[in-house]
Amino acid sequence: MRRSAGRCLMPIMLLPLFISGCGSPAAPGQISTEGALQEGTSQVSMVVENPEYDAAPNPSNKSEKDEKNADFTPYQAPEFADSAFHAEHDTQGNEKVQIDLEHVNEGYIGVSGHSDTRLKLQVLVGEMDYRYDVPSDGTPVIFPLQEGDGIYTLKAMENVEDTKYRPLFSVDCEVKLDDEFQPFLRPSAYVDYDRDSECVKLAAELAAGEEDALGVVGAVFEYICDNIVYDREKAEMVQKTTGYMPVLDETLRTGKGICFDYASLVAGMLRSQGIPTKMVFGDVSPDDIYHAWNMFYTEETGWVTVKYEVKAGSWNRLDLTFSANGADTSFIGDGSNYLDEKYY
Repeated sequence: MRRSAGRCLMPIMLLPLFISGCGSPAAPGQISTEGALQEGTSQVSMVVENPEYDAAPNPSNKSEKDEKNADFTPYQAPEFADSAFHAEHDTQGNEKVQIDLEHVNEGYIGVSGHSDTRLKLQVLVGEMDYRYDVPSDGTPVIFPLQEGDGIYTLKAMENVEDTKYRPLFSVDCEVKLDDEFQPFLRPSAYVDYDRDSECVKLAAELAAGEEDALGVVGAVFEYICDNIVYDREKAEMVQKTTGYMPVLDETLRTGKGICFDYASLVAGMLRSQGIPTKMVFGDVSPDDIYHAWNMFYTEETGWVTVKYEVKAGSWNRLDLTFSANGADTSFIGDGSNYLDEKYY
């Protein structure tokens, strides 16, 4: 695993990685970013307290770099986990909306719709209620089944006026996942990429320099922190619109984005390398900022968000939107001010 200059610190289970100035997937909240972001950038290094990853003393005359080169075996990503809508499957629905349920065990459904007005899909499972925009031009879209095993109620709806929708049909779907990670290993509407995406190619290049999944996480996070800056103009635009969705390669190309872009890009890059990654939406107190961040899973760590040490400052924990833009440390806190609401 590639080593950083930071010393090892204690890991914690739910630390934020992205914050400030982002809207919800469907309807942006009114978020104040004044004082949150400042000019300048910060460099970060991943730090995890785990004996397996602690730097051991080097009794020989060889340098640490020489030893790594001698023993280095690059990380091998598993087979690419894809997702797709298949019209040839026995889909559910009517002439306006079709739902492909063929891959529910893999943690997703495919939807295609045709209408002269807006379409939505409501997904109900337990107490959770997810609502998605469905393109009206027939463009297929993928939605995750992120609440695990259970009965999912899928309701297709069509806009009639203003914010009023009428039901088109409803179907119940029993979901039994192949494993709990399936929804967080694949592309979806909020984390949209494919085998040929530039962000996927970049993730593979970064992974080639690492020995294990934890090293890949560190390399991806460091790259994004060093190369993506906060986009104030987009933050203002998103506040005034609905239905904004990230374009991962565009974020990579322009080198800027809001927290939704940061979180989606991280998720896409890590998922493409077989590392289960959640994009989390929730509230950050005390300012009630609606915000997006990530969690990832490795065999070494379980579900975690990495604790980071900032080389250019004195922070102990880090949100990447902050780290890329040199923000006020008061927004970071100890993680207890972050409330998970929904996963994508």
